[in-house]
Amino acid sequence: MNIVIIEDELLTAEDLSAIVQEVNPQANVVAILQSVAEAIRYFKSAPKPDLIFSDIQLGDGLSFDIFSEVTPNAPIIFCTAFDEYAIRAFNTNGIHYLLKPFNAQKVREAMDKYQTLKQTFSNWPESIENIIASLSIQNKTDQKKAATVLVYFKDSVIPIKLKDTALFYVQNNATYLFTFDNKKYVIDQSLNDLEQLDPNLFYRASRQFLINRHAVRKASSYLSRKITVELTVPFDEVITISKEKVTSFLDWLKVGE
Repeated sequence: MNIVIIEDELLTAEDLSAIVQEVNPQANVVAILQSVAEAIRYFKSAPKPDLIFSDIQLGDGLSFDIFSEVTPNAPIIFCTAFDEYAIRAFNTNGIHYLLKPFNAQKVREAMDKYQTLKQTFSNWPESIENIIASLSIQNKTDQKKAATVLVYFKDSVIPIKLKDTALFYVQNNATYLFTFDNKKYVIDQSLNDLEQLDPNLFYRASRQFLINRHAVRKASSYLSRKITVELTVPFDEVITISKEKVTSFLDWLKVGE
């Protein structure tokens, strides 16, 4: 089994390589790539590996930038210290999401998953494409149910589940998360990124607001065919849906999750 590791911290990469070979003595780590640029060059000319372990945050960008430029046609086990990229990972060839710090048990579970998927789809040629296609819907559904946003409060990092978030909003160039139990946190993600997490659950009411359907108490007519949204949580600012978005908003409310 030929494996490529993408990791900008060489010691971490070497530790992972040692664990991989401990877990599976037949594994052969053929390359350790330390940047987006290096990985793009490698995959443009090197033979396809059987499996990729990839960190997400590299020194010169995100590993997603690699896979938007080249298609290695191999399953990817993503490795990262934070889980805010989980949904995006499964929108690539991701088959597993490994949170750091990892150990032999975690790596073994990830590689066992790869072997199970490989055996399951062994009757098809180009089995990787079939794996990704078959897992796509289920992975997205599972990740949406479990997806969290990390917030930073004093000296702590707190995971807040999407389902517990009433809305995200922008105020004074900062992005805030407001929970159903009326807590407010500053976060470091933009509304553009956040609205990709679960469009079925959250609606982009305007450039300023991203609202959870379960936070919508009612919508009322407003001037010039606009509507205003009343929330189930105490929120002082008026949320207005423009006349151009009224139809899509009502369709979103009607369809449900």
